[in-house]
Amino acid sequence: MENSGEDLRALPLHTCHADPLIRFYRFYLTFYTIAILTLFYHHILQLLSSTTVVFFCLSISLFFSNVILAVNWFSQQPFFWCPVHRCTYPERLTNKELPGLDVFICTADPYKEPPMGVVNTALSVMGYDYPVEKLSVYLSDDGGSDLTRIALSEALEFAKHWLPFCRQNNVDKRSPEAYFRSNNNYRSEHVKILYQEMKEKVENHIIKKSILKTNSAEHPSVVQVLLKTDRDLDVSGHPLPNVIYVSREKNRIFPHHFKAGALNALLRVSSLMTNAPFILTLDCDMISNDPITPRRAMCFHLDEAMAEKLAFVQFPQRFQVNKSDLYGTEFRRLHTNMLGFDGMKSPIYIGTNTFFRRRSLMSNMPVVPVPEFANEVVGATYEVNGRTKWGSTVGFRYGSLVEDFFTGYLLHCEGWESVFCNPKRAAFVGDFPITLDSVLRQGKRLSVGLTDVAFSKYCPITFGLKHCSPLLRLAYFHYSFGSIPSIPIVFYGILPQIAVVHQIQMFPNTRDPWFLLYFFMFVVSYARDLADFVLAGETAGKWWNDQRMWLVRCVTCWPVGILESFLKKMGSFSSSLSTVGFHVTSKVTQYDSDERYKLGIFDFGTASEKDSPSPYIVSLAVFATMSLVGFTVGTARALKNGKTGDFTLPLLLCGFVVVNSYPIYKAMVFRKDNGRIPWKSVQLAFFITAFIFSISSCVQL
Repeated sequence: MENSGEDLRALPLHTCHADPLIRFYRFYLTFYTIAILTLFYHHILQLLSSTTVVFFCLSISLFFSNVILAVNWFSQQPFFWCPVHRCTYPERLTNKELPGLDVFICTADPYKEPPMGVVNTALSVMGYDYPVEKLSVYLSDDGGSDLTRIALSEALEFAKHWLPFCRQNNVDKRSPEAYFRSNNNYRSEHVKILYQEMKEKVENHIIKKSILKTNSAEHPSVVQVLLKTDRDLDVSGHPLPNVIYVSREKNRIFPHHFKAGALNALLRVSSLMTNAPFILTLDCDMISNDPITPRRAMCFHLDEAMAEKLAFVQFPQRFQVNKSDLYGTEFRRLHTNMLGFDGMKSPIYIGTNTFFRRRSLMSNMPVVPVPEFANEVVGATYEVNGRTKWGSTVGFRYGSLVEDFFTGYLLHCEGWESVFCNPKRAAFVGDFPITLDSVLRQGKRLSVGLTDVAFSKYCPITFGLKHCSPLLRLAYFHYSFGSIPSIPIVFYGILPQIAVVHQIQMFPNTRDPWFLLYFFMFVVSYARDLADFVLAGETAGKWWNDQRMWLVRCVTCWPVGILESFLKKMGSFSSSLSTVGFHVTSKVTQYDSDERYKLGIFDFGTASEKDSPSPYIVSLAVFATMSLVGFTVGTARALKNGKTGDFTLPLLLCGFVVVNSYPIYKAMVFRKDNGRIPWKSVQLAFFITAFIFSISSCVQL
């Protein structure tokens, strides 16, 4: 892709244009705001006309629930105020112009993050269409495992054959696993055999357990240069990129700050060894899917008009999901919202697929490249020996379980800007948990971290006033308080069901004109959400699963995350009650779980009767059962009393939840496979449901 021409450099490296639907978005904002204000007017009328304590309590609960939902909706509107789309022209960059690039890959546990996945990620970035003398790959092994290091060493021997093959055949998928999964031809047969041999060697180490398992909480530091550009060549005589294995020292006495601490260790090591001006951070399961991705990022970083303030270029996360994205793991709303963040020049940092300008993370840190000191800067005591700026004003920031969100937020508060680059061909593709319980456990960690930020001195309402616009702070407010809507959803999952069973009217009947307002707001809100998905190129099936998973998170992991965040803030008395921690999400999949996922069948991941019931699955079963009872009993009693018109809205609400809960009912009663909900959890859910309805009867609801 070498270009001589100065003519090309006279052309822009990227373009940006506003979303053509901006006018519609602003019209919708005005229209729906009027509807919300009208709804609150009706709530006030209801409160003033309350004749019983029960009706007043129901009305005030719905009022505050709708206030929270309205604030959440309003905080989402900055994303649609000025969304933008960008296009890059990487072919206009010459190799001579391209700066040095250090790639950081993070892994923590070889038994949860399989070494073959890690080495495929490393091989995919080693194969970038980028000047090899300007490319260095750092692997952070926070588990300090010999298994990971040996797997990487085996992979680097294979790389001497793989990288020339990619160049000679113009391979797009430079992860060998991904390439051989989708390509079978005679030209690749020899390389495929070499890959299988390498893979067998690595997997044999795991099966035979021939390598001593390292204590991931305590181990010495290791910095090892496995490949060096001016020393190592591939089979075609072409230089190989630098590859450095790093395992920082860990000691139980000193805090290690999880992934943020690992990234800061890589920052220090790389500054002493290669000190490239730009850094790519990658999760170990996020393979590169496009070899020209670094060039796309440099289209922004090398733009003189942006360079002074541009901290990072963020690429979206794409996952190998099934055709309907069963667990809503692609987070399409985040992709849509990133276009709005981009209009404010501040897309959030999502922890991976990010090209940083080193200066934005280490602007005040003088660096003298001395590789001999590499082991010292990854020592367990390095940050506590008077070097307290690390994690506060230097490097990746500490103080939250969502260190990625927190780091990007603080950089924006310091005046830095960012860019969202979303090319048609996915730049990176990764794996995601394929059991519901694992997905919800990850959701709880995000909920805890975001809630920590929301209720701290860094709250977006009051922090960052100097550099962040009101719209940007409102957008960050939306994410930091993102778990709070679970509170009204829990109310809506309990109160209408109880009320309709006891035939207490809490919504307008079909003869009341106010009925149309409630019905209209529900339908329009969901129609708009569906339209956003379709316009983003997704299917109605993916939208349905995404909205269902939003409801699932609202009644499971998000409330638990909020509770744990507050328990942590309460201090030593409650610290033993809180189980907050950074847990590595397992990327290991069982064959039967993988098959169920491909077929679009929910895997609740807790089928063993020996295990304690998962609180998330029990909670989910309780809400599903309550809505089923509310719909069936409420309908029967309304028909018997001739009051179907009085209870149409709560019955529609219960029916909507019942339709969403079909996979849950199936897993509770009919399924016999290992992905079902255990009978122990079903019994507990039935007991809790019966208890709630019994209590409601005692207070004469």
